[in-house]
Amino acid sequence: MRVCIVAEGCYPYAVGGVSSWTHNLIQLFPKTDFVLLTIVSDRSVRKKFVYELPENVLEIHEVYLDDEDWFSGREIFLKKTRNHRPQMRRGEFQALRGLLLNQAVEWNALFRFFSRKDVSIDDLLMGEDFLNAAKDCYRTQFGQVPFTDFLWTLRSIYLPLFQVMKTKTPKADLYHGVATGYAGILLGMAKDFFHAKVLISEHGIYTREREEELIKAKWVKGIYKNIWIDQFRKMSRLAYDRADLVTSLYEHARELQIELGCPASKTRVTPNGIDASCFQDLPGKPPEESHMVNIGAILRITPIKDVKTMIQAFAYAKRRSPRLKLWIMGPWEEDRDYAQECFDLVEMMQIPDVVFTGRVNVTDYLGRMDLTILTSISEGQPLTILESYAARKPVIATDVGNCRGLIYGEGDDAGKAGILTHIMNVEEIALAMVELAENAAERRQLGENGYRRLQLKYRLEQMKEAYRKIYRQLGIVEEGGEAAAGDED
Repeated sequence: MRVCIVAEGCYPYAVGGVSSWTHNLIQLFPKTDFVLLTIVSDRSVRKKFVYELPENVLEIHEVYLDDEDWFSGREIFLKKTRNHRPQMRRGEFQALRGLLLNQAVEWNALFRFFSRKDVSIDDLLMGEDFLNAAKDCYRTQFGQVPFTDFLWTLRSIYLPLFQVMKTKTPKADLYHGVATGYAGILLGMAKDFFHAKVLISEHGIYTREREEELIKAKWVKGIYKNIWIDQFRKMSRLAYDRADLVTSLYEHARELQIELGCPASKTRVTPNGIDASCFQDLPGKPPEESHMVNIGAILRITPIKDVKTMIQAFAYAKRRSPRLKLWIMGPWEEDRDYAQECFDLVEMMQIPDVVFTGRVNVTDYLGRMDLTILTSISEGQPLTILESYAARKPVIATDVGNCRGLIYGEGDDAGKAGILTHIMNVEEIALAMVELAENAAERRQLGENGYRRLQLKYRLEQMKEAYRKIYRQLGIVEEGGEAAAGDED
């Protein structure tokens, strides 16, 4: 059996929760053949993997959102067709028009159009069909802005989508997407071309995350924010519509999926799981650190993790509790400008005992920590919190994603396992640091509560069993197994 993992901007190019989860999932099914269909920005990241791929990953196919219009014989073709660009058939044009007008979209007609070898994305965007559809869209909804600006913005919005639809998808028995968005387009194409099963496992809710980014973005303004947001909503609706099953990590995320148009009957909650045995008997503090209270931040240094707020809060907490030391453990290459701003902030505020380790093996450091911290402005169900629990460490986290449920519990009696704060609240985060720094007994109790919660609900064995049942339900079994018809939870 053959499973195609469809991912965007994560595995195997970047570390993080989604990438770790994907890597673990592939390893959970060693007898199943996997193919990766990965969406990345451009060819500059081609094959620059940060993971050693498991042996059962047989192929990797890359899709570039920002790319030239590639197909064989392009130059010859353009010379022959410079005065005769291929026209869209009536049904294809109506599908394009419906896409731009945000009406009911006949996606299959668009998929068939872009599968034609004579179709050039450049020629389409600069041609009469796209111009006429854009004029209809402009007249009915956006006449208050200059048409030239509107047309060029529309071209920039649809270029990456058309690049994705021009992709030749590899054949598989199951397509397993870890997001909607552009990945959802590929899932929809696979459903149309191969009539295969489609599974979506969302970690964050893609559409909501893009909305949050666009609302805050400075590079797009006014009505163009709404056009971009509508674009991501269209793609997610397609993904939900074509999926056979859609999983989420916690109940509130499932509710958001339903709110965004996913039929409730397709949804299922499947929490993260980790191998707690990897975090037993970790090396502890060296003698020279015995008097310090170490706070570990295991994260990528990017704006979504809000490392600046963490640093500012630590500066205030350090004044109250001089024994505190902050370890920021994770890569900074993803956003070098933001990382440099964090380094400069520490230097400007002259904050002692802040260490940037870069990317590390978490198990080499976690045993030395007294607690961990996460100050993100957006999360799903952070693996770093579960790893902290596996090491019996309490957590300070902002109230995003499933952090509240992980700290306070959802239907279990394990007890509180850390301190929850509001996002970007320097004072609250600083006070939480001080409270745990000055109360060793509380730290130990919260850490034990977290370990108990992990054992109750978030073990790797539980996650594996959940996905074994899902794969069987969708007709995927490993060598030597039997598909269990109707094998559902």
